[in-house]
Order: sequence, then structure tokens, then C-alpha cells
Amino acid sequence: METSEFESILDAVRTFVEKEVVPAEDEIEETDQIPERIRAAAAAMGLFGYALPEEYGGLGLTMSEEVRLAMVVGRTAPAFRSMFGTNNGIAGQVLVNFGTDAQKEKYLPGLAAGELIASFALTEPDAGSDPSGLRTKAVRDADGYRISGQKRYITNAPQADVFMVFARTGDVSDGTKGISVFAVESGLDGVSVGPADAKMGQKGAHTAEVFFDDVRVGEHELIGGIEGEGFAAAMRSLAKGRLHIGALCVGLAERLVEESLAHATTQTQGGAPIADFQLVQAMLADSKTEAYAGRAMVLEAARTYDDGSDVRMAPSCAKLYCTEMVDRVADRAVQVHGGLGYMQEVKVSRFYRDARLFRLYEGTSEVQRTIIAKQMVRGARR
Repeated sequence: METSEFESILDAVRTFVEKEVVPAEDEIEETDQIPERIRAAAAAMGLFGYALPEEYGGLGLTMSEEVRLAMVVGRTAPAFRSMFGTNNGIAGQVLVNFGTDAQKEKYLPGLAAGELIASFALTEPDAGSDPSGLRTKAVRDADGYRISGQKRYITNAPQADVFMVFARTGDVSDGTKGISVFAVESGLDGVSVGPADAKMGQKGAHTAEVFFDDVRVGEHELIGGIEGEGFAAAMRSLAKGRLHIGALCVGLAERLVEESLAHATTQTQGGAPIADFQLVQAMLADSKTEAYAGRAMVLEAARTYDDGSDVRMAPSCAKLYCTEMVDRVADRAVQVHGGLGYMQEVKVSRFYRDARLFRLYEGTSEVQRTIIAKQMVRGARR
């Protein structure tokens, strides 16, 4: 994409977020829904397909462009990004990277237009950070496959039109090599979605359990037409998603810094703004510095992702640092606000609860540390 074209898109999204989404944050929190006017406007702006190829109606952004966009959409309620996140990210990228031409033609235009919602159905009660424990099975028969199993914490499951379902086609002894991925439409017999989970934060973004009871799918719904590609598809999608999440956390951290500074310069104690107190200044300075470092890290990691020099360790470094960083910034923001910061109606209280999830999904901080260390050791042994 031409630089000027991307900059105009970024400016339009920034204006939309500040003028439409930020003022709707209380409404999103109270209703646990994204207003339809915001969903429709986001679809019209191309946000449901910013990371999908242009040939299928997406914007085809590079990783460097995507993280800059994520920093903008990360400045508001995380549910806003979550609404179109799985289409562009972990679910959509399975199709982009591993789908057949026919599968891409069938699903990607609808995903890019916001007419379809895709969900990434990997996590199970006994298979979260380690997919090798996955129990959902896809048994081959004359007409295709029969899928049975249970998935947990599946983002956008209540709204999903199609699930990217990871199921075991091989033996349990095959570990991750026996995992395949299927496109399973939500309307098929045997597919059921549980009630939306009651979460600590991130109101308006819904997760739920999904059950597959002897669901019949044709051979053409096996992603890529090849068994055993599921683990590779999951890891590639997750690596890209982790860098995106790092960028979201930078955006939220920058918003938290602004909220903290605005409060500190207007709230007085003893006749003086609390921004004049050195210990408050220290919290502001630490948060500003960490957000700045996170921004620089994400931009550099995106550069190495785009040129192919590091598509694994840098995304994990960015997710680890930025998700941990935004929690520290959110904690300081509450502290700067004092007792007011503990009140649910205050933005920093809400963002404090919202931010906590980033350290858990798409690979916990502990998983990121393991990935980083393994890459370091592997490099040292070459």
C-alpha cells in the first residue's frame, strides 16, 4: 500500500476512535455490546479485513502498518478491536496462510467485508498453552469427517459464522503432528455454543464454550486439504497475533498515561496540583518511559517480521514485554487517581481490569518466556 494511502486510513481510524468509540466506552461497558452504528462504520472503513489480502477485499497491510493501526485501535475499549480481531488475526490468518484457493474464495471476502465472523477454536479444558493435549477428534468416513469435542474461551464464539476448528486426525501418540484444522460453519447440526462467559473485564468482547457433537464436514473443509497441518497453522497465526497484541498494549498504555496526566494536572491536594508532587511525577515518568520503550520494540519487531529475519522470537519478546508493561502502567494509573481510581465508573479502573487478559491469551507470559529461551538456546548451538 502506498504510504500516503495508509496514512490517510490511519488518520481516518484515529479520528473515528477518538470521536465515536471513546465517547461510547460507557455504553459498551453498560450494555456489554458494541453498538451497531460502530460495527457498521468499522466494516465500511475496512477494519474487518485490514490484514487480509487485497484480492479478497482486504486492505493487505504489512506487519509494520498493522501494528501502527493496532496502536490506534488499542487506545479505547479492547472490545472494539476484538470485534474484528479474529477475522484479521488468528482465525483469518489460518485461511490466508494454509487455505486452498477454493477455501479462500469461499470465506475471505465475507470476512473482509464484515459479513462473516470467524473464530479460532483451539483451546480446550485440558489443552491451553500446550496444544499437544488436544482431545477434539475428527474421524474420517466415506463422505469426509465427523468432529466431536469441546472448546473453551473461544473469542467471538457467540457471533461466529465459521470456526477454524483444531482436531486430532492422528493418534494421541503423534502429539502435535496429528492435529488438523477444519472450517466448521456454526449452523451445522451438532454445533452448539454455550452462554457468554462472565469475565473480569473486556465487556463487549465475548468468549464462550463451543461443543461439536458428531458434526459432519466434507473433505473440502479440511484447511489446505492436508491432514497434520493444524499445529503449524496455529503457531504461525499466533506468532503474528502476538505482535499485534503487543501493539494494542502500547496503545492502551499511552491512553492510560494521558488519563493519569490529565488527572494529576487537575486534581489538587493542599492547594497544589498533585502533578507537582515528585512521587506522582515518578509514576508518570516511569509509565511514559515504558510505553515509549514498548512502541519502539513493537515497531522494530514488525520490521523484522516483514523482512523475514525474525518471525518467532521478536513477536514473543514484544508480547511478553508489552503485556506485562501495560499492567504496570494501569496499576500506576489507579495509584495516581487514588481512591477514585478504585471506582468502577472511572476509565483507569476499567482499563486496569481489561489489561489483565493480555498476559493470558494467545500464549501466556510463561509461554512467551519459553519460546524466547528456546530460540536463544537453538541459536547458540548453531
